[in-house]
This record gives sequence, C-alpha cells and structure tokens, in this order.
Amino acid sequence: MAERANYGPEHDALRYSVQRFFESEIAPNYADWEKRGYVDRDVWRKAGSLGLLCSTVPEEYGGPGGDFLTASVIIEEQMRQGYSAPGFYTHSDIIAPYILEFGSEALKRRWLPRMASGEAIAAIAMTEPGAGSDLKAIRTHARRDGCDFIINGAKTFITNGYLADLVVVAAKTAPEKGAHGISLIVVETKTPGFRCGQILEKMGQKAQDTVELFFDEVRVPASNLIGDENQGFSYLMRQLAQERLAVAVSAIGWAKGVLADTVRYTRDRQVFGSPLMTFQNTQFKLAECRAEIMVGEAYVDRCITRHMEGRLTDAEAAAAKMWLSEMQARVIDTCLQFFGGYGYMSEYPVARAYTDARAQRIYGGANEIMRMIIARSL
Repeated sequence: MAERANYGPEHDALRYSVQRFFESEIAPNYADWEKRGYVDRDVWRKAGSLGLLCSTVPEEYGGPGGDFLTASVIIEEQMRQGYSAPGFYTHSDIIAPYILEFGSEALKRRWLPRMASGEAIAAIAMTEPGAGSDLKAIRTHARRDGCDFIINGAKTFITNGYLADLVVVAAKTAPEKGAHGISLIVVETKTPGFRCGQILEKMGQKAQDTVELFFDEVRVPASNLIGDENQGFSYLMRQLAQERLAVAVSAIGWAKGVLADTVRYTRDRQVFGSPLMTFQNTQFKLAECRAEIMVGEAYVDRCITRHMEGRLTDAEAAAAKMWLSEMQARVIDTCLQFFGGYGYMSEYPVARAYTDARAQRIYGGANEIMRMIIARSL
C-alpha cells in the first residue's frame, strides 16, 4: 500500500510488536478459544505488559500515554492478523475514554491502571433486548437510595461481558426525562445481584465472549457514577464518533489482511496449468479490491487526523463506519470466491473473516442509522 503520512518509524515498530504478539500468543490458541467462546485472561495481562492496552491513557494513570494514532495502529494490526478477539479495542478505546474523560479522580485511580495492565477487563452495557441503536429506548433503571444506586434490568450482546471485572452500565436515572435521564454507572461484576448469562452462540467472532447481563437490585455506591447524573446520553454521543472511527479502522485492517492472503493464494493455486493470478479476471477483481482499500485508507487517515484535532464531525464518523464496513464486506466476499470450496471451510482464515465481518455493519450503530446521521448533515 502507499505510504501513509500520519505514521512514522515508531508506528512501524509498534506494528511489528503487535504482529509478534498475535503470532506468538493468539494464533496458537485461537481455534480452541473459538470452540469455547472466550480467550484466556492471561493474554490480557501479557498485552498490558507490552503497552498494547489503553494506549491513550496517560502515564499518571498507568497507561502508555499515547494518542488515537497509536490506538489505530493496534486496532488495524490486530484485525489485519485476522483475529476479532480479544476485545482489546472495546476495552481500550471505547470504555477507558469514558472513565478518563468523565470519571471522577477516584474512578480513574481505581480502574485505569488495572485496565492498562490487563488485570481488570472492562465491558460496556448499552444494548438491551428491546433497544439496540435507539439508546433512548433502554429500560434498565437505577434509583437512588441514600448514597447508593440500585440497578435493575438486563443487557444483551455485551462484548467482554463473560470475562469482565467492571461494566459501564447505561441506565435510566430519571425515566420521565427520556434521553436526558440516562446515567453511566460502573458496576463491579462481583456485586451481589449481578449475573452473567451463558456465552451467546454467534455466526462469527466466536472467540470473542458475548453475553447477556442481568441486574437484580444491584446496589453500587453513588461514587461509581461517571460524570454527572442524567448526562450519560450526552457522554455517549460525544464518544460514539471515536467508536465508529475504530470500527472503520478495524475494517481497513481486516480487508488488507484478507487481500494479502488472497494474493498469495492466487499466485500459488494452479488452474488449467497456470497460476490463478495470471487470469485477467483475477487481476481485475483483486485490483478493484486494492483500489477500494486505498481509497478507504485515505479517508480513514483523514478522519483520524481530524479526530485528533477535535474536528471530526458525527457525519464524518458515520460515513467512515458505514462505507468502510461495507467495503470490508465487498472485499472479503470477492476474495473468498477465489478460494473456491476451500473458502467455505472454517479452517481457512477467509471463511472466518467472512462471518466475523458481518457484525461490523450492526454494532456501533447499524449502518441504516449511519445513513440517517449523514442525511441530517446535508
């Protein structure tokens, strides 16, 4: 691919570190993790020791002190290697920023160092059985009782939920106010009344633990509130642009990895006595894939720059998430065809990438919602 102006030698070194980590710690175990539905906790601690977690958390809170450009290298390289698990970027680039940007000093001191080291694994609980992209429709509620909140409700499709030590829960604290009555509250998973359901069986991303969570009179101190009461929806809206940008970055990595595998395969695969790559159809289709990735890469890099300058708009982030996730699907589908029947076999990375990619158009806000956001900016 073309040289990317955003990145320097230090980012190349980081890419190499991420590659080595996934080759040595993830690849040998991934098939077993897919069968059972979750990864070993030990890999989180190993990633933390290498500075691969919570990259934007300052050193004073135990983090590496990097920026979103650093985070993007880790996200892209993990997905280029073809592994949707562990859920590092949910933990590092979606959840940690809520605590860092809006949490009290006590919450920062308690959780960020442990999250950066991999000692504590974090999940965020927004989606409910009856509320997905429409966060205003959530029914989980938290009522005040003296110096505590008591939480009741259920959440579903929660990434990292099975292994989580803490969950950032979106709950109605003033139901009569609608979206303006939502708060974000940290719940420790050992708290009485909290229960984690069975690991959900999914189409793809099988090594990534995804569960339902249940809250039955879960009592937590009011000091676990992130920011101000009833301001949770505004916090969510302010962070969703970064979440959607992270999805776009991951889409670039996934598409690049699959294309590279397919180029290698078509150079080796013999059809009618010639390498598959020598056929014009193969060359043209793969050229189209490469062009799409290069165009998407340029837009993502522009969005990263604008995000780091504090100028990324909701519509720009929505466009990145929508277009890149759909580009990823097109590229993977095109590439899978060149593998023939082998592309349909789960042991081939392209088959795993095909099923893993489908969720990209759903989480972070369904792509139909992204179109609505873009349309409102017209």
